Amino acid sequence: MISRLKGTLIAKGIDRIEVMTSGGVGYVVQIPLGVLESLPRVGEAVELHTALIVKEDGWLLFGFTGESDRALFYTLVSASGVGPALALGLLSALGSARVVRAIRERDLATLQTAPRVGKKVAERLCVELGDKMKEFAGAESAGPAASLDGGASDAVRALVSLGYSQADAERAVRKALEKKAGTGDGTAELVRAGLAELQRR
Repeated sequence: MISRLKGTLIAKGIDRIEVMTSGGVGYVVQIPLGVLESLPRVGEAVELHTALIVKEDGWLLFGFTGESDRALFYTLVSASGVGPALALGLLSALGSARVVRAIRERDLATLQTAPRVGKKVAERLCVELGDKMKEFAGAESAGPAASLDGGASDAVRALVSLGYSQADAERAVRKALEKKAGTGDGTAELVRAGLAELQRR
């Protein structure tokens, strides 16, 4: 079990990073959008709580800023039919607080705004995990992530990585920016606003 990773950030993308440990071993770590906004610059030290998922075709490592988010990820993948990619998509699209609140309140509409989450999956999440969300009540009061320069282009790339076309992603982000009127929201919030626009089509 790899529960924590500490080293130097040597590469950073929308949904994954690469960390080089002091022992000379490099790890590729998949991350939700909320983590992206908290990362230091490339070349600086980084430390993440990690979740290791072992699959037949390889091992996957996922990184989170806190133990609570990692625990929530593990809880999400414990639901039948919910794999790590779908769980990561939920956390990226909605953020921990909204995921917890939506499942507790059986808010199927909100859950379905995340990529690849249909009505049946949303219902399954609520039925199987509703009671388990009580332990994550603190996540609902979490504040927004810090903003990033170049958030619009990052948001477009994030939407494309979630399965939308480049054209649709750009249109959604432009509409989101117009409605925000240049308030400078972070990448994660901009992606969520873009997802909301895509769901209205």
